[in-house]
Amino acid sequence: MGLPDAFSFMLLMSSLQTIILKVGHLIKPKHEGRVKEGFKIMFLNNESTKFKNVWTTHSRSPIAYERGRIYFDNYRRCVSSVASEPRKLYEMPKCSKSEKIEDALLWECPVGDILPNSADYKSSLIALTAHNWLLRISATTGKILEKIYLGHYCKFRYLSWDTPQEVIAVKSAQNRGSAVVRQAGIQQPILLYLAVFQVLPFSLIGILEINKKIFGNVTDATLSHGILIVMYNSGLVRLYSFQTIAEQFMQQKLDLGCACRWGGTTGTVGESPFGIPCNIKITDTPPLLFEVSSLENAFQIGGHPWHYIITPNKKKQKGVFHICALKDNSLAKNGIQEMDCCSLESDWIYFHPDASGRIIHVGPNQVKVLKLTEIENNSSQHQISEDFVILANRENNKNENVLTVTASGRVVKKSFNLLDDDPEQETFKVVDYEDELDLLSVVAVTQIDAEGKAHLDFHCNEYGTLLKSIPLVESWDVVSRVHGI
Repeated sequence: MGLPDAFSFMLLMSSLQTIILKVGHLIKPKHEGRVKEGFKIMFLNNESTKFKNVWTTHSRSPIAYERGRIYFDNYRRCVSSVASEPRKLYEMPKCSKSEKIEDALLWECPVGDILPNSADYKSSLIALTAHNWLLRISATTGKILEKIYLGHYCKFRYLSWDTPQEVIAVKSAQNRGSAVVRQAGIQQPILLYLAVFQVLPFSLIGILEINKKIFGNVTDATLSHGILIVMYNSGLVRLYSFQTIAEQFMQQKLDLGCACRWGGTTGTVGESPFGIPCNIKITDTPPLLFEVSSLENAFQIGGHPWHYIITPNKKKQKGVFHICALKDNSLAKNGIQEMDCCSLESDWIYFHPDASGRIIHVGPNQVKVLKLTEIENNSSQHQISEDFVILANRENNKNENVLTVTASGRVVKKSFNLLDDDPEQETFKVVDYEDELDLLSVVAVTQIDAEGKAHLDFHCNEYGTLLKSIPLVESWDVVSRVHGI
């Protein structure tokens, strides 16, 4: 089982294709030298193609993976998995707890862009440290290429892409105030901060505060594709334009590396100890783009044309998904999706990451790929229909009979229904999309005695056809969950 409270990592490899697994999630390689996709799929589907475990390691800290690189010790150590045997790319010097990397994103140079330095054309790791430094690190050597000090007025903790590979959002921890303030019942008006940067060359767009005096009793906020998403305990989700907010409420334009006078203090923007002041402070309610109420604030946008997925804001509706048009909130035909299953764990649904506009709905015993199409003779309305379904390999009859013999010798037959995610039946645990090969990867698990046996299946993304099934030798309990950066 490996080390106690540790993360396990194993590498399965054939001569052309590498598969990396951690608890429950498939991790996908991105080979630098591409072989034609058709040949790869033919190779994958070949009966003679075998995979074997060539490397196993353990770590007491979470293990991250992206684009053929495996990160250990809070991103301090990096191993390449592209070669036939893993090799260490770099190991950064040991650091104090306050200097450790807490979150990171991989940046890759967009094709066709002209950048100021030749080194900028190579991949970089954008990292956030525990003491509020934003770093750009060479993904090949581990050398720190740029560093920006964010400031000391809050604790920045999370990194995410606002626009993938172009704009990042750095989110602070929520401001809960000191214990004395909380005991006194004093509410902190500032919930959190969002720092927004254009990536490479690094330039500051602005730092925005989320103020309860403006937004009300907000519980969380995030930024995605230029949209500020604000959430409430009631399940309400509100959307605002970040660009409109920045244009209307920016107090002063700040440039990294330039002198600045702010609040009676003079310093250099992005350098210690001055940092970056919060320069976007909303003084009035900004224009509302859209609002909707959903259970647990679950809300997704996607499809062609734009649609959104919510669960009606009632506990008894958990597991029921409504697919509606964004333009007028109208429910699509067959837009109420509810999986016919009885299980302890909830099914989940999301827009397909292949940009096809399709929807993936995953339950314990089936994976439905749904498509969104125009209704014939009515182009303004759309309908949901099944594109294909992947079914788990299990007995059709859910009823189990139990025979009991009474003291008098009478035989009593009792029947009961198995749960759809009963561990003794094959159950889907992971569904992932491999964009380079255009494959759907599915992990199915069956509990045998005390251990879970799993296999990894590759399906054609267009038709759902099973191309290859790879049994995993290790117990499912040994394989640990991945959090890719």
